[in-house]
Amino acid sequence: MIKEITVKTALSPSKLPGLDYALNPYRGCEHACVYCYAPPVIHWDKGKWGELVEAKVNLPRILSKELHVKKKGVVGLGTVTDPYQPAEKKYELTRRCLELLLMHDFPVCIQTKSSLVLRDIDLLKKFSNIEVGVTLTALDDSVRAKMEPGASSVEERLRALSELSKNGIKTWVFLGPVMPYITDVEALIDAIAEVKPRYVLVDKLRLKEGVWERVREFVQGFKPEVLADYERIFLRGEDYYKGVFERVLRRCEEKGVRCEVNRLRD
Repeated sequence: MIKEITVKTALSPSKLPGLDYALNPYRGCEHACVYCYAPPVIHWDKGKWGELVEAKVNLPRILSKELHVKKKGVVGLGTVTDPYQPAEKKYELTRRCLELLLMHDFPVCIQTKSSLVLRDIDLLKKFSNIEVGVTLTALDDSVRAKMEPGASSVEERLRALSELSKNGIKTWVFLGPVMPYITDVEALIDAIAEVKPRYVLVDKLRLKEGVWERVREFVQGFKPEVLADYERIFLRGEDYYKGVFERVLRRCEEKGVRCEVNRLRD
């Protein structure tokens, strides 16, 4: 379900590394990822995550006004929503915002799980400073379909990365969250290496308020034999990720892929 809303501000200060502003054309996300950190961040209280999305229909008009007075800085497009979720096909809020950002030559960093980003290659190629990050959490699309039911397939995302690179657009991959005993990191890095992103940022599963319940339900239904492992890692603090990140960095080095571990605290 899509609900149209109006907002008073467009660009918000961002605390994320490398970003000065956050710009989110939608509130909520149809991708309905089981591990999503956004609901507690935006204080979502409107039912099951993924079933309702609010489209900020006046956002381009507000953004146009703000761009005349804001100091130029890097705009993160899609920090607590996906700017290319299915609603974007109808509303084109992301595209209209990009047109405005291009007019004012603001640097842009996009993060998405959708191949719909390819629709806007004509705009992206015109930016003097832009990069597109694509999130990947598993190579097996049957796994992806359980964790990220509304998002593009793994094949579509890898194709998007390839097409963007071929068009001279800087790309990167967010490999995360790494789901213990579910994400095959070596296989995923091998596939990522084929599409030649500028770098890979790898991250662990971060269980903000309310996320553990959704993750637990997913693991119980998808791979119940590892539920006890999840409880040890996330409830009792067992160190799982140190070894995984070492494997990731080693595999990336073997494949000639620049890789960084996200050092943000929970």
